[in-house]
Amino acid sequence: MSNILCIGAGHVGGPTMAVIAKHCPQHRVVAVDINAEKIAAWQSDRLPIYEPGLKDTVLSARGRNLFFSTEIERHIAEADIIFVSVNTPTKTFGRGAGKAADLQYWEKTARQIVENSTSPKIVVEKSTLPVRTSEAMERILNSNDKGLFFDVISNPEFLAEGTAIRDMEDPDRVLIGGRETDSGQVAVQAIVDIYAQWVPRDRIITTNLWSSELSKLAANAFLAQRISSINAIASLCEKTEADVSEVAHAIGTDDRIGPNFLRASIGFGGSCFKKDILNLVYLSEYYGLNEVAAYWEQVVKMNEYQKTNFVAKMVDAMFNTVTGKRIALFGAAFKANTSDARNSPAIDICQALLEERAQIVITDPHALDNAREALGEAAEKVVFEPDPYAAAQGAHAIAILTEWRQFVELDYGAIHEAMIQPAFIFDGRNILDHRALHDLGYNVYAIGKPPRTHFPGA
Repeated sequence: MSNILCIGAGHVGGPTMAVIAKHCPQHRVVAVDINAEKIAAWQSDRLPIYEPGLKDTVLSARGRNLFFSTEIERHIAEADIIFVSVNTPTKTFGRGAGKAADLQYWEKTARQIVENSTSPKIVVEKSTLPVRTSEAMERILNSNDKGLFFDVISNPEFLAEGTAIRDMEDPDRVLIGGRETDSGQVAVQAIVDIYAQWVPRDRIITTNLWSSELSKLAANAFLAQRISSINAIASLCEKTEADVSEVAHAIGTDDRIGPNFLRASIGFGGSCFKKDILNLVYLSEYYGLNEVAAYWEQVVKMNEYQKTNFVAKMVDAMFNTVTGKRIALFGAAFKANTSDARNSPAIDICQALLEERAQIVITDPHALDNAREALGEAAEKVVFEPDPYAAAQGAHAIAILTEWRQFVELDYGAIHEAMIQPAFIFDGRNILDHRALHDLGYNVYAIGKPPRTHFPGA
C-alpha cells in the first residue's frame, strides 16, 4: 500500500484523487488544501465544484481510502507519492507579466515538501507548467541537507471541465514523463502502475520530462487555435450570408481535420487555454522565436475579438443603445456542465454591457455564486436569478452565453410573451432553433449566420 497525496483540491486535484481512490482501494489517497471551506465542502454532500459524476465517485471512496484535509504538513510527511496541483496563473507583474506563468505557489509547495519530508518521495507535477520547470523543482527538492532524494515526474492533466470524470475514467491517453535514469524509470513505473489499474496499457504514454511538459501546452494551444479559427470564419460568414454551421460541417468531414472544436461561439474560456497559450507565447519570445510567438498570440487576440464583436452586434441590433434596457444573460459558466466561471466569456460580455449601462440579470443552473465572485465589485449592479423565466421577464433581450441543455428545452413562446417588444435573442452558442424562434416573433442573431428579424427591409 502507498500513501498518495495531492496538494491542491481544486478542479483537477479533487476529481483526479477521487478516481484514483475509486480504482485503487489498496492505496490511501488524501487531497489537502489551505482553503478550509473548500475542504469542508469536499467532506459534505455539497461538493465545492460541480462536475457530472463527481459526487458518486467521491462517495464511492470517501471515508474508505479517500480523505480530504487541511493538515498539509502531516500528510506530506506520511506520503510516498505527492501530486502537486496548485494554481499557476498568468503573471500580473514583473518579467513576463501578462504571458508567463506565475510559479510562486508551485515553488512554495516544493519548499514545503522539503521542509516536512523525512523520507524519499516521488513528486508528480499535475499543474500545467512551463517546459523545464521540473528541472527547477528537482533543484529545490534535492538541495536539502537531510540526505533525501526526490524523483520528479510530469503527469499533465487532460481533463476538460464538464467531462472530467469521464476523461479520467476513459482517457484518450495518460502522459507520464520522467528522467531517463534508473531511479527516474522506477518512479515512472510507479505512476504507470497506478493508472494501469483501470487504463489500458496502450493508452499510457511514457516520455522524457520535457516532452511531457510541452505536450500539455501544445495540446491546449492546438485546441484553442481551432476555436479561434472557426470563429474567424464565422465573422466572414456573417458578412457573406454563409452559414458557419454548414461550413464547419463541410470542413469537419475531412478526416484530416475532423469535427471537434469547430463550433462557432463567443469564444473559449476557463482556466487553461488562454493561460497556456500566453505561456507558449512567452517561451517562444524567450527563445527569440518572435514569429512563432506572434502566431500563437493571435489566437488569443481572435478570442478577445469574438467577445467584443458579440457585444457590438447586440448594441447595433438594439437600435444602437442598450442603456437602461434589461438584458437576460443565459449562462455564466465558461461552458456547460461545470460551475466554473473563471475567464468565462459570459463574464466579459456582462462587464461590457454594464459599461453600456444595460440592466443585467444573469441566470445559470450551477455557476451563479462563482459568477458573483468573478464580477467583483461589478456584481453589485447585476441581478443573479436562478430561474431563467424570471430572468427573462420584462427583458428586451436574451443572450445565450453557455450551452446548457436546460436552455434549449425552455418554453420560448411563454418567455416571448413576458418580454418587452420587439424581443431579441442573441445566441452566442448556436444551440437554439433559430427558425422556430423567429416564427415565435423573436429577432434572432447567431454566430456566423444571417440574422432573422421582423424589421422592414431586413
